[in-house]
Amino acid sequence: MASLSTFHLFFLALSLFHFASAARTTPAELVQDQPLSLKYHNGHVLSGRIAVNLIWYGSFTPSQRAIISDLFLSLSSPKPTSPSVSSWWQTTQRYRPASSSRSLRLTLNKQILDTSYSLGKTLTNAQLVALASKGDEKNAINVVLTAKDVAVEGFCSSRCGTHGSARSAHRTKFAYIWVGNSETQCPGQCAWPFHQPIYGPQTPALVAPNGDVGMDGMAINVGSLMAGTVTNPFGDGYYQGPANGPLEAASACPGIYGKGAYPGYAGDLLVDEVSGASYNANGVNGRKYLLPALWDPETSACSTLV
Repeated sequence: MASLSTFHLFFLALSLFHFASAARTTPAELVQDQPLSLKYHNGHVLSGRIAVNLIWYGSFTPSQRAIISDLFLSLSSPKPTSPSVSSWWQTTQRYRPASSSRSLRLTLNKQILDTSYSLGKTLTNAQLVALASKGDEKNAINVVLTAKDVAVEGFCSSRCGTHGSARSAHRTKFAYIWVGNSETQCPGQCAWPFHQPIYGPQTPALVAPNGDVGMDGMAINVGSLMAGTVTNPFGDGYYQGPANGPLEAASACPGIYGKGAYPGYAGDLLVDEVSGASYNANGVNGRKYLLPALWDPETSACSTLV
C-alpha cells in the first residue's frame, strides 16, 4: 500500500529544514541532483482495457462528482486544447516493461453512491477496502472518494490518500485508490496550493480552477495516485525505496506543478483570465485542472506541462 501522505503534509515544512530523504520532500531545485531512478521490479504494470469504478461515500453534489468524473474522462480524450490532461497522462505510458507492448486504455465505468454513510462517518483501512470491493470486477481500478465530513484512519495526520490492492470474495485481484475531501478537515495539508499551508511560507492561496477547494484538491491527489496505481499497482512495478513507502511516478516530484517550482511555490502556471484560477491542464467539458509533475523514465527528470 502506498499513501499520498508526505506529498502535502510534510513537503512545505520539512523541506525547509533539509529533511528531504526522510519525508520524501525534495525541493524542486534539487530534484535533478538526486540519484533518482524508479526501477522496474519485474512485476505488474497495468495495460490493456481497465475499467475505473467510482465509489462516492457520503454527501457530494452532482457538480462535485462531475469534477472528478470529468478528470477521468479527460485522461483519454484528445479533444481539449494543449496543455491537456491527456498529454499529462501520456507520461505514464512510458512505464512499459520490455516484455509488454500493450498500451493502457482507461474507461469510466460504474459510479456507486453511498449517501447513507452505510459504515458510519469514521472509517478504518479495512472499511476502505470493503468499500472498494463494491466496485470490484476483473481488470479494474476502484476509486473510493470520501466526503468532507468523513474521518478516515490516518487522514490529515499522515496521509491525503492511498492506493493499494486487494482480493474480492471471488479471489479476483484489483487495484484501489482512496482519496478524502479535506475541505473542512485539513485543506492546508491536502488541498495546497488552493489553501494556505499550515507550515512553511504563507504565500497567498491560488484560486481553484473548478471553484471548489476541497474537490480541486481531491483532483490533484487522485491524479497523483492514479499515476502510482497504473505504474505500480501491486507493489512490484516501478518505484524507488522501500516497497511499503515507495517513491512513485508522481510522489517522486512533490510540490511541483510548473517550471520554477520550489518549496511553497507551485511553479509558473497558467491563469484563467476570467476567474483568476491557476491551472496547468485542460480537460473535457470546459474543465481545467492542476496536476502534479510526473517523473519521466525517458528523461529521468520531473516533467511538467507548463
